[in-house]
Amino acid sequence: MSVQAARMTKVLLVEDEPAIADTLVYAMETERFEVTHVLTGRDALAKIAAHRYDFIILDVGLPDMTGFEVCRKLRESSSVPVLFLTARDGEIDRILGLEIGGDDYVTKPFSPREIAARVRAILRRTTPSETPPKQEARTFQPSGSKTLEHDPAAMRIHCHGACLELTAHEYKLLLVLLENKGRVLTRDQLLEKAWYDPGAVTDRTVDAHIKTLRAKLRLARKGAEDMIQTRRGLGYVLVTD
Repeated sequence: MSVQAARMTKVLLVEDEPAIADTLVYAMETERFEVTHVLTGRDALAKIAAHRYDFIILDVGLPDMTGFEVCRKLRESSSVPVLFLTARDGEIDRILGLEIGGDDYVTKPFSPREIAARVRAILRRTTPSETPPKQEARTFQPSGSKTLEHDPAAMRIHCHGACLELTAHEYKLLLVLLENKGRVLTRDQLLEKAWYDPGAVTDRTVDAHIKTLRAKLRLARKGAEDMIQTRRGLGYVLVTD
C-alpha cells in the first residue's frame, strides 16, 4: 500500500458545543478520520493557514464569527469541501451556505454516523482515485473562441486557460451542462445528475449554484455574456453559439 493510500483523511471540526463536538470526533475517528477540533472561527482560520485539511465541518453559529464568514474567507484561497452544521432550518440559510461555497448543509439534531457518511460521499466526488483511468482532456468551445477545457483525470475545468476554483457541486453541475451543451436541462434533471442525494435538497439549490457558477465564469471571461442561460419555466442551458 502506498504512503498516500495509507494517509488518514484530515478533517477540521469547527464546533463550539462540547457535547456535539465530542460525539462527532468519536464517530469520525471510529470511521478512521483524523480529526482536529477548534471552538472558534478565528482558531479555524489559523489552523487552515498553517495546515492542510481534506475536509472541514463548520458550525454556522460560532461565538466570534459566523460559519458563513469563515467559509467566505476560506473560499478566497481554497476549494476544500465544507459541510455546514446549524440549528437553523430556514431555507434562506441553506441557500446562503451553498451560494458562498458550501458543499452540504445539515441541521441539528443529526446522527454523527450520517455526518461521517456525508463526508465520505462528498470526498468520493471531489478526490481523484489513486490510479485514475487514462483519459484525454476534452475541450468544449461554448461561444466562438471562448474555450472551456475539462481535464477528467484531475477533475478540473479551465476557462481561458485559468483553472476555475469550483466546489464539488459546482464542478459536477458545470460538467453536466458541458456534457449536454445546447440542451435545456430542468432543475430536477440537474439535481438528479449532480447531487448524490437529490431528495435532500430543493430546486432552489440549483439556482444558488448556477448563480455562483455564472459569477466565476464571468470573472474568468472578464465580464462577457453569461454562457449559462435561463429558459424561463424550463431550466438552464449552456449556450454553444
